[in-house]
Amino acid sequence: MEYKNIDSQHLLVRLDPNEEIVTALMQIAEKEKIGLAMVQGLGAVKKVVMGVYNVPAQHYQANTLEGAFEMLSLTGTIDTMANKPYSHFHITVGDEHGAAHGGHLNEAVISATAEIIITKLSGTIDRRKSIETGLNIWKF
Repeated sequence: MEYKNIDSQHLLVRLDPNEEIVTALMQIAEKEKIGLAMVQGLGAVKKVVMGVYNVPAQHYQANTLEGAFEMLSLTGTIDTMANKPYSHFHITVGDEHGAAHGGHLNEAVISATAEIIITKLSGTIDRRKSIETGLNIWKF
């Protein structure tokens, strides 16, 4: 992994083979003391664990895909929960037949590279667990 602050608000991140996206971005968030940011990216992954949340059951259904996938879109936020870095990312990947698969990102391992832009936002926001949904939501 390499990254560069290109100005006061933007970081460019390159991930390399076998690096895991969520882990890498949380390392950067901690090192750079990022309290609030938007994330967007693309690249190629060989393993992705993503889920869909069942609100009534308050449970994520995880789906694991392994093989050759283009990361069509990585989007989400970096913020905090209990004043520690917290990520909320969604991912869409395309397979060799052109079919797209997506969901809430739990884990994704790079096959070739990833190019990710982190846009830091002013201020901070923390999260709290919602009793109603079971999700960690923004606390205003």
